[in-house]
Amino acid sequence: MSSVPHRFSARRFPPALAAQALDEALATGQPVPVLAISGLQGSGKSTLAAQVVELARTRGLRAAALSIDDVYLTRAQRQRLADRIHPLLATRGPPGTHDLPLALATLDAACSGQAFALPRFDKLADERVPEAQWERIDSLDLLVFEGWFLGTPAETDDALREPLNALERDADPEGTWRRWCNQALADHYPALWRHFDRLWFLQPPGFSVVPHWRWQQEQGLQQAAPGRTGMNRAQVERFVQFYERVSRQALRCLPDIADRIVVLDAQRRVS
Repeated sequence: MSSVPHRFSARRFPPALAAQALDEALATGQPVPVLAISGLQGSGKSTLAAQVVELARTRGLRAAALSIDDVYLTRAQRQRLADRIHPLLATRGPPGTHDLPLALATLDAACSGQAFALPRFDKLADERVPEAQWERIDSLDLLVFEGWFLGTPAETDDALREPLNALERDADPEGTWRRWCNQALADHYPALWRHFDRLWFLQPPGFSVVPHWRWQQEQGLQQAAPGRTGMNRAQVERFVQFYERVSRQALRCLPDIADRIVVLDAQRRVS
């Protein structure tokens, strides 16, 4: 595993970094390589994914990006989980709140050269975009798949005993929710990870930067859709606690798993 010594502005990564990601993906020799970009909330995954896709297209390649956030379960599906297993499962984010059959079918179709549609999720509405509005893809030369915990393994049972934050302490004192999510991560997500031909990890200095980064992301979402309601700062602070446990596991494990590590500072500059 190796770090990438570049600098980038607050909004875009340096072109050389995107070129390196593209070249490494294409060098795998797969007919339709899947470049996975993993990184905690607000780290710039979607920005880098978009740059790689843009660069690929300038080279005459057919490329598209998909986020694991685009394959969340619908609100109704999550509510059924909340009613049956634990109330916290109504909130999107942790392992177990994704439609993995949809994700796997999308990746399988992309890698086999079939026509397919790219799923999309509306975060402000907290609901999947209707399928009729998904982009239709005839075939691809490259798929960039990005997500906040791609490649992360499950924790041990012992690690789940004590609550990690106020959310777990107050809303999951018996550990039912965190154990269920961890079991989903252990049982169902490795099948998704096996589709990756190359895994990059955007590594922040620690979890402490995530609430601020996610708040910046939320502000961007709201600015892009004036008049629509999103989360306020306090709601974002609580929301990131749903992600904290698996995020910390990613920080511990992904440096030893990823094919390449991009080390970020608190301002998201690559160092």
